[in-house]
Amino acid sequence: MSYELVLSTGDHDSLDSLAARAQHAERLGFERVSAGETTGWDMVSAFTVVGERTEDIGVSTDVLSPYGRAPTVLAQTALTMHDATDGRFRLGLGTSSPAIAEGWHGGKFDRPLRRLRECIDIIREVYEGGSVEYDGECYDVGGLRYSRPVPEDPPAIDVAALGPKATELVGRFADGWVPQLFTADGLRDRLGDLERGADLGGRTVDDVRVTPLVRTVASEDREQARASARSAVAFLIGAYGPFYGDSVAKQGYPDVVAEIREAWESDRDTDAMAAALPDELLDSLAAAGTPREVRERLSTFRDIDGVDAVRVGFASGLDDDAKEATMAAVEPLL
Repeated sequence: MSYELVLSTGDHDSLDSLAARAQHAERLGFERVSAGETTGWDMVSAFTVVGERTEDIGVSTDVLSPYGRAPTVLAQTALTMHDATDGRFRLGLGTSSPAIAEGWHGGKFDRPLRRLRECIDIIREVYEGGSVEYDGECYDVGGLRYSRPVPEDPPAIDVAALGPKATELVGRFADGWVPQLFTADGLRDRLGDLERGADLGGRTVDDVRVTPLVRTVASEDREQARASARSAVAFLIGAYGPFYGDSVAKQGYPDVVAEIREAWESDRDTDAMAAALPDELLDSLAAAGTPREVRERLSTFRDIDGVDAVRVGFASGLDDDAKEATMAAVEPLL
C-alpha cells in the first residue's frame, strides 16, 4: 500500500518552491505527487519542472479537462510528459465543473460524460501511433497522425469521478479512479459501479488503480487541525460547485448538505458552513487531528478492499508549518 501527496500550487510563489516540496515528498517516501488545475499555473508546465527535479516519485495531473484542451493535445501532452519524467507520468482527467468550463475556458458544459468518454477514445488512438480517425458525437477528428514514436507503455489515464455513471465509465475505459469526499461506506458502494464498468469493458476491477483523495490536517493542536479541515470540507460541499455536495448528500447526509449550502447561498457565511458539519461526517470524509489520529483515519481508507493507494490532500489555508507537520505525521505509514 502506498500514499501519494497532492501539492497546493496556490501556496507557492515560484516553481522552485513547488519543486522543493515535491523533492521533500520524494525523500519522505510518498509514491506520487499531483496537483489540481483551475485558474492558476498551467499544471503541465509546472509539473515538467517537478519531473525534471525529482528522480523516482510519480507525477500526475488532477485534473485536466477536455473543455480546456483538445483530446489530441491531451495525448500529446501525456506522451511529452512521459518522456520528460522517464515514464513516471499518469494523465489525470476529469470533467471539471460548469464554472471552470464556461467561466474560464469559454466552452459549454454539455454532455460531460460523453465528452470524457470520447476524449479517452481519441487519446487511445493517438497512443496506438497511427492516424487518428474518430467520428463521435462530440468530436470529429481525422486526417493527421502523431508524428513521433509512441512508447510501448504510454501514460496511464486516471479519471476523477463521483457519480455512479461516471465511475462506471472509469471502470470500462480508464486505468485509474481518483474519488474524493467519500465515506468508507460510500466508497465501498461506488466500487460496485466501478466493478460493473470493468465487467462491461471486458476487464476486472483489478485493472483499475483506485486512489481516494482524503483531505488531511495533522497537528499536536488537535482542535486547530480539526477546525482547518472542517472549514475546507464544508467549503467543498457547499460552495465548490454542485457535484461534491450532491455526492455527500447521496451518501446519507442530505440535511447537512442543505444546511451548509444555505449558509453559503444566503450570506457566504463560512463560519456557519463549518459549524453545520458534524464531527461524525468530518471524521468520515477527512483525516484531521493529532498525528496518531490522522494515521488511523488514513489507514481506514487504506484497508478498504479494492483501494490501491491513498492520496493525501492538504486542507486549504494551511501555512507551510502545518503542511510540514502533516507530511511528517504521514511519514511512518510510508
